[in-house]
Amino acid sequence: MICALRCRGPRRYRLTVLLMGIAVTGGFVMETGQSSAASVGGPFDHTHALWDRVLSEHVHNGFVNYAGLSRQRFELDRYLGALERVTPEQYRSWSRAEQLAFWINAYNAYTVRLILDHYPVKSIKEIGRFWKGPFRTVFIPLERLKGRQLTLEDIEHGILRKEWKEPRIHFAIVCASKGCPALRHEAYRAPVLEKQLNEAAQQFVRDARKNRYEASNRALYLSPIFKWFRGDFEQEAGTVAGYVARFADPDVADDIRGNSEVRIEFLAYDWSLNGS
Repeated sequence: MICALRCRGPRRYRLTVLLMGIAVTGGFVMETGQSSAASVGGPFDHTHALWDRVLSEHVHNGFVNYAGLSRQRFELDRYLGALERVTPEQYRSWSRAEQLAFWINAYNAYTVRLILDHYPVKSIKEIGRFWKGPFRTVFIPLERLKGRQLTLEDIEHGILRKEWKEPRIHFAIVCASKGCPALRHEAYRAPVLEKQLNEAAQQFVRDARKNRYEASNRALYLSPIFKWFRGDFEQEAGTVAGYVARFADPDVADDIRGNSEVRIEFLAYDWSLNGS
């Protein structure tokens, strides 16, 4: 407006400048208002639609097309931005299933982002300093919700395992490695979370590349996940074998339950990248 009052020239020109100034000022106020609204956290999309689209487009049979996703990160970045705007007040208003779905998806999405930030890599183990490694690297900007930046270990051990004590989580969170459970091609969502967790557990236990039972020598050959988190599974089912039986093929499950001398051996873990 100051410019418009001082500008010389035809009256029509001065009026045009005045209107332009109002339009620009109005636009600035509107944008500022939008940023302000976003800064306090708008409604959170519990369908996780943005992450769901990323998964459906770039994950096939558990393998991630990191090369394609690295050229098309817009929706992933928008999704992570939505996670980062969540406030403690919002979070406390959610159901337990909504909270759990949030953290499972957050772990998986930030793991994918970590890979993309260092791509190409042959293994997630190549990332981070040797005394920290990828899982202790501080890079997850959830200060608004948790008061500080987080690591993947913070989410897995300090939040998921500590607050839920739900062993099926180990089949839902994926550390970008072939030895991990397969990354689902859809987001975890509260209304169907129980079904999704059961499916993830069943798919992992029945994957012969990672777990198998040999009746001839009464041996269970299992993923190291069952060794690393033995206590979680034993607390839930009494024994690791008993927990495996819950999700194994029916014939295998019956054989395991009916055999008190089942021997467990742990296989090697494949840390190579789960890329396609």
